[in-house]
Amino acid sequence: MKELIKYLRTLSSIQMENLFHIHLLRSIIFSILIAVSANEKYLSPLNSTFINLAKERFMSLDPTKLPDPPMPSYTFTIYHRDVFEKLNFKDYDSLLESRLARSHARASYLASILENGNDVKEGTVPPNDNPIDANATLTRQHDAQGSKMRELVPKTTGAYYSNGEYVASFLLGSEEVRSFFVIDTGSDLVWWQCGPCEENKCYKQKFQNPLYNSTASKTFRKVDCLRYGTKYCIFEDSAFTCDPDSSECRYEMTYGSRQITNGYMADDVITFVLDQRPIRVMFGCGKDQTSGTNFSGWFSGIAGLGRRVRPQKKVGYSLRSQFGASLFSMCLPRFHSGKGSTISFHNSSYPRGKSAKLLPNRRYRSFFYVNLYKIFINDKEVLVNPSWWNFKPNMHGGVIVDTGTTFTHFPKDFYVIFRYAFRAEVQDIPMVDNPVGPFDTCYKENPNGPGLVFPVVKLYFGSENPGTMLLLAQERVVVHFRGHYCLAFVGTDQDISILGVNQLQGVALTFDTSANTLSFDLDACD
Repeated sequence: MKELIKYLRTLSSIQMENLFHIHLLRSIIFSILIAVSANEKYLSPLNSTFINLAKERFMSLDPTKLPDPPMPSYTFTIYHRDVFEKLNFKDYDSLLESRLARSHARASYLASILENGNDVKEGTVPPNDNPIDANATLTRQHDAQGSKMRELVPKTTGAYYSNGEYVASFLLGSEEVRSFFVIDTGSDLVWWQCGPCEENKCYKQKFQNPLYNSTASKTFRKVDCLRYGTKYCIFEDSAFTCDPDSSECRYEMTYGSRQITNGYMADDVITFVLDQRPIRVMFGCGKDQTSGTNFSGWFSGIAGLGRRVRPQKKVGYSLRSQFGASLFSMCLPRFHSGKGSTISFHNSSYPRGKSAKLLPNRRYRSFFYVNLYKIFINDKEVLVNPSWWNFKPNMHGGVIVDTGTTFTHFPKDFYVIFRYAFRAEVQDIPMVDNPVGPFDTCYKENPNGPGLVFPVVKLYFGSENPGTMLLLAQERVVVHFRGHYCLAFVGTDQDISILGVNQLQGVALTFDTSANTLSFDLDACD
């Protein structure tokens, strides 16, 4: 091991054309060393100079010139949403403040769903020979709780509530209008803005993300609720009504900070970019998105990936259900890489070396719960009874994996124990007295000094063995914010635990609802 370290350090000293190549080599070294020995503290030091260069490159990206990576069928390109929304901010730290506010709003939204006990009724499933082959009930309307983090963001920045942190791209209708959608693993609905719109009824979309026009698409069809009844329109659910005059299946959806979309249910084709293969999907044709908080003009709508299925044919409104895919995988690009990645249905190209169990929750069936068992800081266990992470008798509690929440959230009682365990393991790095932003555990950067190495966090799922351990290190543990490195975990007053995407950036996720597993592959997107 010592010889490997010596050799790799020699490689690092070779003169390269620019600092980016050096940073790339160090990232490779870090990945090799983690694979060789997870317990040895041979971690690539965090250097604020390299991090700031990466931030500058990210902020300079042109979102109108994003390439599509090679992709097979049933595969979309995905990006982090800030590749687009960064244009609203003066610098990366301002962008990060908006991300913090979105994360807190999302966690509060999920908590309000779980605490209020809101769920949806079951409907029926249409037979396979019907013209529209996908259906499901939707998440009901929920109000988000107040957010102190939102106060961080000036009202002029154009910060939007988050239903997801990642964005998928595909083509709509016979005109193949390229559009971008926020993907949401906690939602069972696919909807997008549906022109032509009445004056001031649709939010303005960016010119790179043109408005879909249903009258221009030769493959567009409305759902006739009088003809098909509850086969396609779940009007016994409060989100839907059948209009007897127009026979439209009307829907209205309210999201976290009073974002509202309403319109009618329809179906049309979407096309995969690479092979030009169309597939018909059912969606909400959004005709009025002007009430409440605005949606972001960079995105046409929301693509739900929720777990909920219908009980008979196991088909639902989410993309996953409509594709009939019990397995889907996605690789979440690092926040400031600017790279695109993919989300694929029916297959996974990743080795699936580490796995958690997906736990069904009979009360909250849209979410992906995992069987978190123990947490370690380096080799020190954060001492709580493993039953802490189990469902309560009312099916509250548990741990949700959510692509819409940036930072991992723990209930405050556990978070305090976790925070002090982390602080005790930090060696030779003084903690600042006045943390920045919403964080409570921060350390001052030293741009001219040696790089900093922080403790690793080990998450065990189901049992304590290497095959169930997700190892988090460096930028998955701390976030660089306004000249500080801060612990990138959050305590919450709600009885909710959320594994967020800051901890999963650069990680390939394979959801297999048939085997009830979620697999993790570190650094698969790099």
